Amino acid sequence: MKTYTNTGNKDTRSGFGAGLTQLGQTNEKVVALCADLIGSLKMDDFKKNHPERFFQVGIAEANMIGMAAGLTIGGKIPFTGTFANFSTGRVYDQIRQSVAYSDKNVKICASHAGLTLGEDGATHQILEDIGLMKMLPGMTVINTCDYNQTKAATIAIADHKGPVYLRFGRPSVPNFTPEDQTFEIGKALQLIEGTDVTIIATGHLVWEALEAAKALHEQGISAEVIDIHTIKPLDDAAILKSVEKTGCVVTAEEHNYMGGLGESVARVLALNHPAPQEFVATQDTFGESGTPAQLMEKYGLNSASIIKAAQKVVGRKK
Repeated sequence: MKTYTNTGNKDTRSGFGAGLTQLGQTNEKVVALCADLIGSLKMDDFKKNHPERFFQVGIAEANMIGMAAGLTIGGKIPFTGTFANFSTGRVYDQIRQSVAYSDKNVKICASHAGLTLGEDGATHQILEDIGLMKMLPGMTVINTCDYNQTKAATIAIADHKGPVYLRFGRPSVPNFTPEDQTFEIGKALQLIEGTDVTIIATGHLVWEALEAAKALHEQGISAEVIDIHTIKPLDDAAILKSVEKTGCVVTAEEHNYMGGLGESVARVLALNHPAPQEFVATQDTFGESGTPAQLMEKYGLNSASIIKAAQKVVGRKK
Protein backbone atom coordinates (compact mmCIF):
# COMPACT_ATOMS: atom_id res chain seq x y z
CA MET A 1 0.00 0.00 0.00
CA LYS A 2 1.34 3.42 -0.97
CA THR A 3 1.97 5.81 1.91
CA TYR A 4 2.47 9.57 2.12
CA THR A 5 4.83 11.56 4.31
CA ASN A 6 3.92 14.77 6.06
CA THR A 7 6.85 17.08 5.35
CA GLY A 8 5.67 19.52 8.02
CA ASN A 9 2.39 21.18 8.89
CA LYS A 10 1.65 24.39 6.99
CA ASP A 11 -1.46 26.50 6.55
CA THR A 12 -3.00 26.45 3.10
CA ARG A 13 -3.54 30.22 3.09
CA SER A 14 0.25 30.58 3.08
CA GLY A 15 0.30 28.42 -0.04
CA PHE A 16 -2.01 30.98 -1.63
CA GLY A 17 0.29 33.80 -0.53
CA ALA A 18 3.34 32.04 -1.99
CA GLY A 19 1.55 31.41 -5.26
CA LEU A 20 0.39 35.01 -5.50
CA THR A 21 3.93 36.21 -4.81
CA GLN A 22 5.24 34.09 -7.68
CA LEU A 23 2.51 35.35 -10.01
CA GLY A 24 3.49 38.90 -9.14
CA GLN A 25 6.94 38.21 -10.50
CA THR A 26 5.90 36.28 -13.62
CA ASN A 27 2.57 37.72 -14.79
CA GLU A 28 2.18 41.49 -15.04
CA LYS A 29 -1.53 41.16 -15.73
CA VAL A 30 -2.19 39.83 -12.23
CA VAL A 31 -3.59 42.36 -9.77
CA ALA A 32 -4.71 41.76 -6.20
CA LEU A 33 -7.56 43.20 -4.15
CA CYS A 34 -8.09 42.68 -0.44
CA ALA A 35 -10.93 43.54 1.94
CA ASP A 36 -8.88 44.64 4.97
CA LEU A 37 -7.32 41.22 5.65
CA ILE A 38 -3.87 41.46 4.04
CA GLY A 39 -2.09 39.55 6.80
CA SER A 40 -4.76 36.87 7.13
CA LEU A 41 -4.69 36.21 3.38
CA LYS A 42 -0.86 36.33 3.23
CA MET A 43 -0.91 39.04 0.57
CA ASP A 44 1.84 41.09 2.24
CA ASP A 45 4.62 40.22 -0.20
CA PHE A 46 2.53 41.00 -3.25
CA LYS A 47 1.55 44.37 -1.78
CA LYS A 48 5.16 45.18 -0.86
CA ASN A 49 6.64 44.23 -4.23
CA HIS A 50 3.83 45.43 -6.51
CA PRO A 51 2.04 48.33 -4.78
CA GLU A 52 0.82 49.66 -8.13
CA ARG A 53 -1.04 46.37 -8.68
CA PHE A 54 -2.52 46.04 -5.20
CA PHE A 55 -5.80 47.55 -4.02
CA GLN A 56 -6.78 47.73 -0.35
CA VAL A 57 -10.56 48.01 -0.59
CA GLY A 58 -11.35 47.95 3.11
CA ILE A 59 -14.40 46.28 4.61
CA ALA A 60 -16.34 46.65 1.38
CA GLU A 61 -16.47 43.20 -0.18
CA ALA A 62 -19.26 43.97 -2.65
CA ASN A 63 -17.26 46.92 -3.95
CA MET A 64 -14.19 44.68 -4.23
CA ILE A 65 -16.03 42.23 -6.50
CA GLY A 66 -17.33 45.08 -8.65
CA MET A 67 -13.85 46.56 -8.97
CA ALA A 68 -12.42 43.16 -9.88
CA ALA A 69 -15.01 42.68 -12.60
CA GLY A 70 -14.18 46.10 -14.01
CA LEU A 71 -10.46 45.43 -14.02
CA THR A 72 -10.93 42.43 -16.28
CA ILE A 73 -12.29 44.70 -18.99
CA GLY A 74 -8.85 46.28 -19.24
CA GLY A 75 -7.19 42.88 -19.55
CA LYS A 76 -6.15 42.49 -15.91
CA ILE A 77 -6.43 39.21 -13.99
CA PRO A 78 -7.78 40.19 -10.55
CA PHE A 79 -7.34 38.00 -7.47
CA THR A 80 -9.69 39.00 -4.64
CA GLY A 81 -8.93 38.00 -1.07
CA THR A 82 -11.01 37.77 2.10
CA PHE A 83 -12.60 35.14 4.38
CA ALA A 84 -14.73 32.52 2.61
CA ASN A 85 -17.88 33.73 4.35
CA PHE A 86 -17.35 37.26 3.07
CA SER A 87 -16.11 36.03 -0.33
CA THR A 88 -19.39 34.27 -1.09
CA GLY A 89 -22.40 34.74 1.20
CA ARG A 90 -21.91 38.46 1.71
CA VAL A 91 -21.39 39.25 -1.98
CA TYR A 92 -23.34 36.56 -3.79
CA ASP A 93 -25.42 39.01 -5.79
CA GLN A 94 -22.34 40.85 -7.06
CA ILE A 95 -20.63 37.57 -7.97
CA ARG A 96 -23.69 36.29 -9.80
CA GLN A 97 -24.41 39.46 -11.74
CA SER A 98 -21.02 41.08 -12.30
CA VAL A 99 -18.75 38.03 -12.50
CA ALA A 100 -20.54 34.79 -13.38
CA TYR A 101 -23.33 36.14 -15.61
CA SER A 102 -20.83 38.39 -17.38
CA ASP A 103 -18.19 35.61 -17.55
CA LYS A 104 -15.52 37.87 -16.10
CA ASN A 105 -12.01 36.54 -15.53
CA VAL A 106 -12.06 37.08 -11.74
CA LYS A 107 -10.30 34.76 -9.28
CA ILE A 108 -12.22 34.74 -5.99
CA CYS A 109 -9.74 33.49 -3.38
CA ALA A 110 -11.26 32.56 -0.04
CA SER A 111 -9.46 31.75 3.19
CA HIS A 112 -10.73 30.61 6.61
CA ALA A 113 -13.31 28.26 5.10
CA GLY A 114 -15.25 25.64 7.04
CA LEU A 115 -15.13 24.67 10.71
CA THR A 116 -11.36 25.01 10.93
CA LEU A 117 -11.75 28.77 11.14
CA GLY A 118 -12.13 27.76 14.78
CA GLU A 119 -12.72 30.17 17.61
CA ASP A 120 -14.36 32.89 15.50
CA GLY A 121 -17.48 30.78 15.55
CA ALA A 122 -20.54 30.01 13.46
CA THR A 123 -20.99 33.47 11.94
CA HIS A 124 -17.64 33.15 10.19
CA GLN A 125 -17.53 29.38 9.56
CA ILE A 126 -19.27 29.12 6.22
CA LEU A 127 -20.22 25.55 5.34
CA GLU A 128 -22.37 26.37 2.32
CA ASP A 129 -19.91 28.15 0.04
CA ILE A 130 -19.08 25.25 -2.28
CA GLY A 131 -22.78 24.76 -2.97
CA LEU A 132 -23.31 28.46 -3.58
CA MET A 133 -20.44 28.73 -6.01
CA LYS A 134 -20.79 25.47 -7.91
CA MET A 135 -24.37 26.35 -8.86
CA LEU A 136 -23.23 29.46 -10.72
CA PRO A 137 -22.97 28.72 -14.46
CA GLY A 138 -19.38 28.86 -15.69
CA MET A 139 -17.82 29.05 -12.22
CA THR A 140 -14.83 26.77 -11.56
CA VAL A 141 -14.66 25.60 -7.92
CA ILE A 142 -11.38 24.44 -6.36
CA ASN A 143 -10.77 23.24 -2.78
CA THR A 144 -7.13 22.40 -2.07
CA CYS A 145 -5.72 19.96 0.49
CA ASP A 146 -2.31 21.29 1.55
CA TYR A 147 0.23 24.10 1.17
CA ASN A 148 1.91 22.77 -1.96
CA GLN A 149 -1.34 22.09 -3.77
CA THR A 150 -2.73 25.51 -2.87
CA LYS A 151 0.36 27.25 -4.20
CA ALA A 152 0.21 25.26 -7.44
CA ALA A 153 -3.53 25.92 -7.83
CA THR A 154 -3.07 29.66 -7.28
CA ILE A 155 -0.53 29.78 -10.07
CA ALA A 156 -2.62 27.59 -12.39
CA ILE A 157 -5.85 29.58 -12.17
CA ALA A 158 -4.11 32.68 -13.54
CA ASP A 159 -3.89 30.88 -16.89
CA HIS A 160 -7.50 29.71 -16.77
CA LYS A 161 -9.94 31.88 -18.69
CA GLY A 162 -13.10 32.50 -16.68
CA PRO A 163 -14.26 32.95 -13.08
CA VAL A 164 -12.75 30.74 -10.37
CA TYR A 165 -13.54 30.16 -6.71
CA LEU A 166 -10.43 28.99 -4.84
CA ARG A 167 -11.10 27.80 -1.27
CA PHE A 168 -8.45 27.23 1.41
CA GLY A 169 -8.02 27.53 5.18
CA ARG A 170 -6.32 28.96 8.23
CA PRO A 171 -4.98 26.03 10.32
CA SER A 172 -1.66 24.31 9.82
CA VAL A 173 -2.30 20.92 8.22
CA PRO A 174 -0.05 18.15 6.89
CA ASN A 175 1.85 19.09 3.74
CA PHE A 176 2.24 15.92 1.69
CA THR A 177 1.73 16.58 -2.03
CA PRO A 178 4.78 17.19 -4.28
CA GLU A 179 6.44 20.58 -4.13
CA ASP A 180 7.02 20.59 -7.88
CA GLN A 181 3.55 19.44 -8.89
CA THR A 182 1.67 20.68 -11.92
CA PHE A 183 -1.91 21.54 -11.02
CA GLU A 184 -4.44 20.43 -13.62
CA ILE A 185 -7.90 21.96 -13.15
CA GLY A 186 -10.64 19.33 -13.30
CA LYS A 187 -8.32 16.35 -12.92
CA ALA A 188 -8.79 14.06 -9.90
CA LEU A 189 -5.74 12.48 -8.28
CA GLN A 190 -5.70 8.83 -7.33
CA LEU A 191 -3.51 8.77 -4.22
CA ILE A 192 -3.98 5.13 -3.17
CA GLU A 193 -5.23 2.23 -5.26
CA GLY A 194 -7.77 -0.08 -3.66
CA THR A 195 -10.46 -2.64 -4.44
CA ASP A 196 -13.07 -2.65 -1.65
CA VAL A 197 -14.19 0.97 -1.21
CA THR A 198 -13.56 4.33 -2.86
CA ILE A 199 -12.88 7.27 -0.56
CA ILE A 200 -13.31 10.58 -2.37
CA ALA A 201 -12.08 13.53 -0.33
CA THR A 202 -11.44 17.22 -0.77
CA GLY A 203 -9.59 19.93 1.16
CA HIS A 204 -8.49 19.19 4.72
CA LEU A 205 -10.23 15.79 4.61
CA VAL A 206 -7.77 14.37 2.06
CA TRP A 207 -5.09 13.73 4.69
CA GLU A 208 -7.74 12.26 6.99
CA ALA A 209 -8.76 9.93 4.14
CA LEU A 210 -5.16 8.76 3.78
CA GLU A 211 -4.97 8.06 7.51
CA ALA A 212 -8.27 6.19 7.32
CA ALA A 213 -7.02 4.08 4.43
CA LYS A 214 -4.03 2.95 6.48
CA ALA A 215 -6.27 1.86 9.35
CA LEU A 216 -8.69 0.13 7.01
CA HIS A 217 -5.81 -1.74 5.37
CA GLU A 218 -4.93 -3.19 8.76
CA GLN A 219 -8.53 -4.38 9.03
CA GLY A 220 -8.34 -6.11 5.67
CA ILE A 221 -10.31 -3.46 3.78
CA SER A 222 -8.62 -2.13 0.65
CA ALA A 223 -9.50 1.55 0.24
CA GLU A 224 -8.89 3.58 -2.89
CA VAL A 225 -8.31 7.26 -2.07
CA ILE A 226 -9.06 9.99 -4.60
CA ASP A 227 -8.26 13.66 -4.08
CA ILE A 228 -10.92 15.82 -5.72
CA HIS A 229 -9.36 19.27 -5.64
CA THR A 230 -11.65 20.54 -8.40
CA ILE A 231 -15.30 20.15 -7.46
CA LYS A 232 -16.43 21.87 -10.64
CA PRO A 233 -15.76 20.76 -13.32
CA LEU A 234 -15.87 17.35 -11.65
CA ASP A 235 -13.76 14.49 -12.98
CA ASP A 236 -16.70 12.16 -13.65
CA ALA A 237 -14.56 9.61 -15.48
CA ALA A 238 -12.16 9.11 -12.53
CA ILE A 239 -15.06 8.69 -10.10
CA LEU A 240 -16.86 6.16 -12.27
CA LYS A 241 -13.71 4.18 -13.02
CA SER A 242 -13.02 3.79 -9.32
CA VAL A 243 -16.55 3.05 -8.12
CA GLU A 244 -17.17 0.55 -10.92
CA LYS A 245 -14.20 -1.35 -9.47
CA THR A 246 -14.91 -1.01 -5.73
CA GLY A 247 -18.70 -1.00 -5.79
CA CYS A 248 -19.18 1.65 -3.09
CA VAL A 249 -17.99 5.11 -2.07
CA VAL A 250 -17.43 7.44 0.89
CA THR A 251 -17.24 11.18 0.26
CA ALA A 252 -15.48 13.39 2.79
CA GLU A 253 -15.54 17.18 2.97
CA GLU A 254 -15.43 20.12 5.40
CA HIS A 255 -18.80 21.39 4.20
CA ASN A 256 -22.50 20.74 4.60
CA TYR A 257 -23.47 17.41 3.05
CA MET A 258 -26.19 19.31 1.21
CA GLY A 259 -24.74 21.02 -1.84
CA GLY A 260 -21.14 19.93 -1.51
CA LEU A 261 -18.81 17.39 -3.07
CA GLY A 262 -20.89 14.44 -1.87
CA GLU A 263 -23.98 15.57 -3.74
CA SER A 264 -21.96 16.14 -6.90
CA VAL A 265 -20.61 12.59 -6.68
CA ALA A 266 -24.10 11.23 -5.98
CA ARG A 267 -25.38 12.89 -9.16
CA VAL A 268 -22.64 11.26 -11.23
CA LEU A 269 -23.42 7.85 -9.76
CA ALA A 270 -27.19 8.21 -10.07
CA LEU A 271 -26.90 9.04 -13.76
CA ASN A 272 -24.27 6.46 -14.66
CA HIS A 273 -23.57 3.77 -12.07
CA PRO A 274 -25.75 3.70 -8.91
CA ALA A 275 -23.78 2.48 -5.89
CA PRO A 276 -23.96 2.69 -2.08
CA GLN A 277 -22.57 5.99 -0.75
CA GLU A 278 -21.88 7.39 2.72
CA PHE A 279 -21.30 11.08 3.45
CA VAL A 280 -18.69 12.45 5.87
CA ALA A 281 -19.67 16.11 6.18
CA THR A 282 -21.56 18.43 8.49
CA GLN A 283 -25.18 17.41 8.87
CA ASP A 284 -27.15 20.52 7.90
CA THR A 285 -25.90 22.52 10.86
CA PHE A 286 -24.00 25.67 11.69
CA GLY A 287 -20.70 25.45 13.54
CA GLU A 288 -19.66 26.91 16.89
CA SER A 289 -16.60 28.30 18.66
CA GLY A 290 -13.76 25.93 19.46
CA THR A 291 -10.32 24.91 18.31
CA PRO A 292 -10.16 23.41 14.81
CA ALA A 293 -9.27 20.00 16.24
CA GLN A 294 -12.15 20.06 18.71
CA LEU A 295 -14.64 21.05 16.04
CA MET A 296 -13.47 18.50 13.48
CA GLU A 297 -13.85 15.77 16.10
CA LYS A 298 -17.25 16.94 17.35
CA TYR A 299 -18.71 17.25 13.87
CA GLY A 300 -17.20 13.99 12.65
CA LEU A 301 -14.77 15.37 10.09
CA ASN A 302 -11.80 13.12 10.72
CA SER A 303 -10.24 9.76 9.91
CA ALA A 304 -12.30 7.95 12.56
CA SER A 305 -15.54 9.03 10.89
CA ILE A 306 -14.22 8.05 7.46
CA ILE A 307 -13.31 4.60 8.80
CA LYS A 308 -16.81 4.10 10.21
CA ALA A 309 -18.40 5.28 6.98
CA ALA A 310 -16.21 2.93 4.95
CA GLN A 311 -17.06 -0.04 7.15
CA LYS A 312 -20.76 0.77 6.84
CA VAL A 313 -20.78 1.25 3.07
CA VAL A 314 -18.79 -1.95 2.45
CA GLY A 315 -21.44 -3.77 4.44
CA ARG A 316 -24.19 -2.20 2.37
CA LYS A 317 -22.86 -3.56 -0.93
CA LYS A 318 -22.90 -7.15 0.24
